[in-house]
Amino acid sequence: MTAASTDPSPPSDGITGRLTGLVKALRSHGLRIGPGETVDAAAALETLGLADRERVREGLAAALLHRESQRAVFDPVFDLYFPAGVGAPVRGDGDRDALRERLVAALAADDQALLAQLAGEAVDGFGAYGSSGQGSDGWSSYQTLSRLRPETLLARVLAALRTEPAAEPGTEQPAFTDRLLADEVRRRIEGFRERVRTEARRRVAERRGTEEIARRAVATTADRVDFLLAGRAQLDELRRAVHPLARKLATRLAARRRRAAHGGIDLRRTLRGSLSTGGVPMRPVLRRRRPARPELVLLCDVSGSVAGFTNFTMLLVQALHDQFSKVRVFAFVNRVDEVTGLVAHGSADPAGLGARILGEATVTGWHGSSDYGTSLGEFAERYADSVGPRSTVLVLGDARTNMSDPNLPALRHIAERARRVYWLNPESRAQWSAGDSAAYAYAELVEMHECRNAQQLSTLITRLLPV
Repeated sequence: MTAASTDPSPPSDGITGRLTGLVKALRSHGLRIGPGETVDAAAALETLGLADRERVREGLAAALLHRESQRAVFDPVFDLYFPAGVGAPVRGDGDRDALRERLVAALAADDQALLAQLAGEAVDGFGAYGSSGQGSDGWSSYQTLSRLRPETLLARVLAALRTEPAAEPGTEQPAFTDRLLADEVRRRIEGFRERVRTEARRRVAERRGTEEIARRAVATTADRVDFLLAGRAQLDELRRAVHPLARKLATRLAARRRRAAHGGIDLRRTLRGSLSTGGVPMRPVLRRRRPARPELVLLCDVSGSVAGFTNFTMLLVQALHDQFSKVRVFAFVNRVDEVTGLVAHGSADPAGLGARILGEATVTGWHGSSDYGTSLGEFAERYADSVGPRSTVLVLGDARTNMSDPNLPALRHIAERARRVYWLNPESRAQWSAGDSAAYAYAELVEMHECRNAQQLSTLITRLLPV
């Protein structure tokens, strides 16, 4: 498929360099890969050899990965460090219509080798942009797919498949079978689109360096994607990860609780015990603590801008409810309502939590924009008794007031009643002083923490929540 590259940029010399480069790139995307997994991967390479690239892919994935969801990061990085070829593909005639005709035939036959060849020809023929002494400044999968438009070939591929002889002459395919066939063709087209993306990344990596492209051009894991930028698929993946993450955090909180149960040194009893050793405190005596599980109150902005962040956090805290004596959840846009029951009931259907809150709770009044000042004032007036000396309050939101009064006295009143108040803000700290944000004003009254992704959220919950 490919010719020798005129300017190849391999990650480093030898298979060992490629493997260590692959591991380094995966670590940069947040995958936890230790020396043990790396040694296992090297052993897998030695056993499998390099003759079958797909066997190598599966062997390294089995050795390095811990979850199936990590394949979304592993596969494109693997394609960069162990590419199917180097250099430019064998050039076609540059005829777009002819290439589309060949693509229809390849999709109908599900010819993987031909699809790979066509992806290379498509990127080389339609994906180049700019100009330089080497012919192009780079290659774009978006430009290639925009010009080729493989998604418009669905009907033609289906027509080609339907012309094939049926298993029994004279029988017609039912509508259900037609839908299954259409779904299969869509899957093949999406597979070709992914081949184009892989080919474009490979060509760019040869020009600019594999390590840089592996770091910048590969989507990271869902737990490192900003809540405010996450798409539907990434939010769905985060919701599926709620209970495994909750179990991990519960273990950490339980360990903190065990350590804290010992208490500090009881100086009087320690000195009294030291009389038997000539006044030398050989055995420190610790204060006995009566462990009591704390109370947790969540005050959550569920407006559209931060809904993904707050919904995930509510589900995570609900999954951790055994770690607290009481958990109460309040939601607001510009009105406040308690949604503790909805969150508990929604644990079986996390995807619909936001819709249930907006449909069943009174969280909006005369408009649909968030109003922190009015909401904090209503909470302080109606639900102040939910906050006491054992309560830790988590406020979830971006602190954007839509130019309304931030109502600082209301937040001060809540902070005076609570044991602790923490504000988790999904926006970057650099944005806290921009536009209608009142983040720094609120931060003067309570601790405010940047919480942009699930990784930061798990760290903050482990560190901040009381034991």
